[in-house]
Amino acid sequence: EYGRLAEAFGGSVFNISLSSEEHINPFDIPIIPEGELPGDVLRSHIVNLAGLAKLMLGKLTAEEDALLDRAITETYASREIIAGQNFSDAKPPLLEDLETVLRNLEGGRGLSERLYKFTKGSFSGFLNQPTNVDISNRLIVFSIRDLEDELRPIAMYVILNFIWNLIRAKLKQRIMIIDEAWWMMKDEASAAFLFGLAKRARKYYLGVSTITQDVEDFLRSPYGRPIITNSSLQLLLKQSPATIDIVAKAFDLTEAEKNLLLSAEVGTGLFFAGRQHVAIQIIASYFEDHLITTNPKQLLEERGK
Repeated sequence: EYGRLAEAFGGSVFNISLSSEEHINPFDIPIIPEGELPGDVLRSHIVNLAGLAKLMLGKLTAEEDALLDRAITETYASREIIAGQNFSDAKPPLLEDLETVLRNLEGGRGLSERLYKFTKGSFSGFLNQPTNVDISNRLIVFSIRDLEDELRPIAMYVILNFIWNLIRAKLKQRIMIIDEAWWMMKDEASAAFLFGLAKRARKYYLGVSTITQDVEDFLRSPYGRPIITNSSLQLLLKQSPATIDIVAKAFDLTEAEKNLLLSAEVGTGLFFAGRQHVAIQIIASYFEDHLITTNPKQLLEERGK
């Protein structure tokens, strides 16, 4: 539905998948924001990259964690990208460069082998390439619909980190909408990254909206719960009997409000603004419905016209 919306308003749509021609290099050098030190920005970026690597590699020991941090730093150093030096014109490394560095570090061969499937193996199609997406448009949609489930949290992390680096580079009013955000709650590293982004967004004039069909994953996460509870605006739509109790406890719902959410029709729910909340019914106009519908019957009718 976001693709049709973007096309209607002249936006750009990028499909990120194993076979797509559009790529984001997670090792891209971040643009240095005005008033910030290049070394600090680089170190912050390395921390985010370490989180991505943990998401890709799985659980790490303390020794492997330290080795990974060292390897990422040395990967950048191999391209003369070093904190305290001018690296604005340097060429960023690729994921395969990190694999090479790990292979040559004492104790790093195991991590290198675990990284292989993302550099030269079956998952190498979307991470080990230079960035080639043009984000100059005012409305941009990144789609991971065609990615395997296992790779979706990784892709979301890469995309969000890419966008975050661009947002920090220039102060400008923006809004970021993260649909199916529950994918980010499935791993501690990605959940922590999303929490940090949401917490710091206001400083960079960014509004963040997270959308999820599985609010339980958010509420059970130590990072997801504060994202929801600290949001200035919240909207709850129909809930399942399996999750209604945890939702009711988090939002302090009455029995009547619980029943409303259990039996809610499409577009009906509860709208929260600060400490106040009210029942709401959202009715899309004909034009809006045409743009965003996912109803298979309606889509077939449109294609038949």
